[in-house]
Amino acid sequence: MKYAALGLLLFSVHATANPRLYVFDCGSVHLDSLEMFNIKPEESDVRDLFVPCYVIEHDDGMLFWDGGLPASMVGSEPPASATGPVTHYQRWIIDQLADMGISPADITYAAYSHLHFDHAGAANELAENTVIMQRAEWDKAFEEGHAFVEPALYEGLKSAELKLIEGDYDVFGDGSVRLIYTPGHTPGHQSLLVMLENTGPVVLSGDLYHTRANRQLRRVPTFNYDAEQTLQSMDRVDTLLAETGATLWIGHDKALADTLKKAPAYYD
Repeated sequence: MKYAALGLLLFSVHATANPRLYVFDCGSVHLDSLEMFNIKPEESDVRDLFVPCYVIEHDDGMLFWDGGLPASMVGSEPPASATGPVTHYQRWIIDQLADMGISPADITYAAYSHLHFDHAGAANELAENTVIMQRAEWDKAFEEGHAFVEPALYEGLKSAELKLIEGDYDVFGDGSVRLIYTPGHTPGHQSLLVMLENTGPVVLSGDLYHTRANRQLRRVPTFNYDAEQTLQSMDRVDTLLAETGATLWIGHDKALADTLKKAPAYYD
């Protein structure tokens, strides 16, 4: 941990670029309860989850982070009698990017916290970009038996320019945008640290936590790949937050998302 801490301190000191962070609404999920996340009904009244996508604009390129729900869910309306998880997705992320004059070809790198269906929905559309992924995630990507995984959503990545990494990775080489290895939810789950000049550093935590209750109670979802790894990753992110002074953005936190500026507005 001392080695990791030293590395984080060094790259935060030498970060020089001024990236812009854009937040996109890539859907929502309504749940009857949070018990699948190991949270009892009386421990949280949260029932709605936000599904984000992000773009980080840097002097040396553009990073697309997390792909939202699949296109097949855009505009679909569940029956009034629907129970269990109910998804809603108003506008496809590729169309939202087009509204800003951004095409998939304009994106330099695509990366995903992990490959669950609500994070990899646009992966095939970005298969012509350089895709940065933890080797541990890719090695398990097409195995059967993993919950919430739909390989058809990222089948195109088999022909992509894959950059497989093992551990943390400095995306643009100047410390301003860094992938943080946080396994446990899936074999190669990763989070993202973005050093913003005016907003301050922000950690996009993927599904390391699904809700604030998961963080406050240190509660690991029942379907996580490795519970002990998840807890170790939680500890690592706590250390990262303390060392960098970063703000934690829990991606599915709708209460947080409701306060955030959405693209084309940005954080810098």
